[in-house]
Amino acid sequence: MRVAFGRDARVNTLIGTGHFLSHYYGLCLPPLFLAWQQSFGVSFAELGLSLALMSATTAIAQTPVGFLVDRYGARRFLVGGTLLMTLSISGMAAATAYWQIVVLAMLSGLGNSVIHPADYAILSGSVARERMGRSFAVHTFSGNLGSSLAPPITAVLVLAIGWRASLLTVGLVGIPMVLAILWQSRILHDQARERTPRSGSLLSGGGFLLSRPMLLFFGFFLLSAMAGSGIQAWLITVLHTVKGMSLEAGSSALTAYMVGGTSGVLVGGWAVDRTTRHLTFAIVMTVVASSLILVVGTLPLSELPTIGLLFAAGLLYGASRTPRDVMVKDASPPGQIGKVFGFVSAGLPLGAALTPVPFGFLIDSGRPDLVLVLVATLLLASLLFMGGARAVAKPAPLAVPAE
Repeated sequence: MRVAFGRDARVNTLIGTGHFLSHYYGLCLPPLFLAWQQSFGVSFAELGLSLALMSATTAIAQTPVGFLVDRYGARRFLVGGTLLMTLSISGMAAATAYWQIVVLAMLSGLGNSVIHPADYAILSGSVARERMGRSFAVHTFSGNLGSSLAPPITAVLVLAIGWRASLLTVGLVGIPMVLAILWQSRILHDQARERTPRSGSLLSGGGFLLSRPMLLFFGFFLLSAMAGSGIQAWLITVLHTVKGMSLEAGSSALTAYMVGGTSGVLVGGWAVDRTTRHLTFAIVMTVVASSLILVVGTLPLSELPTIGLLFAAGLLYGASRTPRDVMVKDASPPGQIGKVFGFVSAGLPLGAALTPVPFGFLIDSGRPDLVLVLVATLLLASLLFMGGARAVAKPAPLAVPAE
């Protein structure tokens, strides 16, 4: 048991660190915007384009990369994707024109598209089933931590050493990660795959992605992302406008929600390994979280109860995320985890992109009080998709382990 635990810990550390970097690189650019505006003389819209194209490239490339991962194995793509991310970010330090930043941002997004398909394929083949929930939870937690730390750490680096040295520093941090994956590659086992000939086109065999369970899982990810993006983007505005909370208190409430969500992921991983009723657990957590968000949105509350309820809502909703990932894994056909996670997780950036306009329209129309109501409604509606997917998905048959 001691050897197995040590091996699982190393697998989780390697995969989790790569996931941390992918999220860090995705959010290390905004603190550089003011410096870039002075250096390149570009508008804020053009600055936002670099971030938008990075995310869009990741979303578009995830599913095709998933096909590659399933056919040729995950490790080589994990190494290549991480190396592309780190070199693209560090390469921005030498940019002499803004178009070079945009191109490198897209290349970094392409490298980032490897992370979800490769990570889940490796975790599924490297970690024992009874510890899968905790491994998935550590993976998600690491990514959330990268997103949370990227803005403040990058901002401090920019103030201390300038934007070029900052990008070179945070970019080259990924090189030791690549070397560690190569050094420890013997413990990173690929997913179990069926012995099938590699004839036909690369995209052959992917028709099941348009099956009812996969589309329902995609819809679940999409609605969940819309709800999450809505509360992250507009919570401070809503609390300030509707409840008269100060901007500082509103920021504290959002921070409490985010900290709760990140912590809840670990709670969910612990629970998943101790029960097989993943759907029931996820439904209960999401329903209670939605109820707490409705209470905050509809009842007159002072600052402290509001912050406390939002922390609890984030904790419960975060706990529902690991069961979600495990259910997707269990519904994946043998050897198809890469393309499945590449496809369904593409709903996350798409949902985040669809949210700002309709929520902003509500606020512009004088109904900011409906924002949290809509967030709770989206979360509850997402359960219909998840429940439907779970009901029609057939358990994946056993597969012959990959050589």
